[in-house]
Amino acid sequence: MNDDSLDQVRIERTFDAPVDVVWRMWTVPEHYQRWYGPFGASIPVAEMDVRVGGARRVCMEVDTPDGPRRMWFAGQYLQVEEHRLLVYSESVVDEGGRAVPVPSSHPAETEVQVELEDLGGTTRVVLIHRGIPADSPGATGWVMALDALAETLRQRRGLRPGARGPR
Repeated sequence: MNDDSLDQVRIERTFDAPVDVVWRMWTVPEHYQRWYGPFGASIPVAEMDVRVGGARRVCMEVDTPDGPRRMWFAGQYLQVEEHRLLVYSESVVDEGGRAVPVPSSHPAETEVQVELEDLGGTTRVVLIHRGIPADSPGATGWVMALDALAETLRQRRGLRPGARGPR
């Protein structure tokens, strides 16, 4: 993958939850479905075989003026270090897993890297999505998704909506 900073999204956040909880949010399908995607999206399908070489398949559904639209993503886990590192490839596919043509400005396959650091009750996450420009809609989607993850973690802890943990 190209490490050119113009062709990647890099987001760093600290979440008010232990590292094992944040890890499960990324690796357990029913937890991932609760927060992943931009505002207004839902994740009706999340299949994850979280091991090196394991497959992942995710369906994101968004409402459009023409009705619901489904987008499918598939990939493979490249690195898995429990509670520390998750790296996976991602491609746009159809429901059957066949590659879908993407604009020439977008790579056929991208790579998502999620680094977790245990800060003693809170967790620092560094997300890098290689192949997606920092000023793209995909970057905006990640910001929204991580906001939703923070809110999901707050709700899990019984904190009032909008409460902020340490940053």
